[in-house]
Amino acid sequence: MGPSPGLLLGPTAVGKTLLLKALHKMSLKEGAGELDEAPPTLPTVGTNLTDITVNKRKVTIRELGGCMGPIWPSYYGDSEAVIFVIDASNPTQVSSSCIQLLDVLTAEQLQETPVLILFNKVDLPCHMSLIEMKSLFRMDDILACAKQTISVLEVSARTGRGLDQVLKWLHSHLKGKHLP
Repeated sequence: MGPSPGLLLGPTAVGKTLLLKALHKMSLKEGAGELDEAPPTLPTVGTNLTDITVNKRKVTIRELGGCMGPIWPSYYGDSEAVIFVIDASNPTQVSSSCIQLLDVLTAEQLQETPVLILFNKVDLPCHMSLIEMKSLFRMDDILACAKQTISVLEVSARTGRGLDQVLKWLHSHLKGKHLP
């Protein structure tokens, strides 16, 4: 197997596939900016591998479907970084997202692995603010207890907002393969 991929995790329907497609599209253009139009997506069953070019390096992101939560740990051993996506427009999903996130953060194999928490769908009018999300997730407690480095960003996979920051984070946390 090549370089260890980044893992993209999160509950079903939080926008992981669209996020990957948008990051891939942005990485091809080598620049930020608004995305033209959101490509259609289907719920991911199984896993989805996507290569993204970040500063002339190819990094592989492995997306695991939300319904596969029980077998996520079998992929932890060979990951260099974890991106966990949360739907900021869906307060009813907060408790299940929080439980999944805590499972990820307390996993033995991920104690040294940097984690990026993304509050996605901030383009929707009903989204919760970062302060509300951090409060609901008790983010301060999580950050205080977690062993790994954790970053938190607000993004919109649909409009592209914040995705340049995600690419920068990937660049600094994934080794990847240098492209000629």
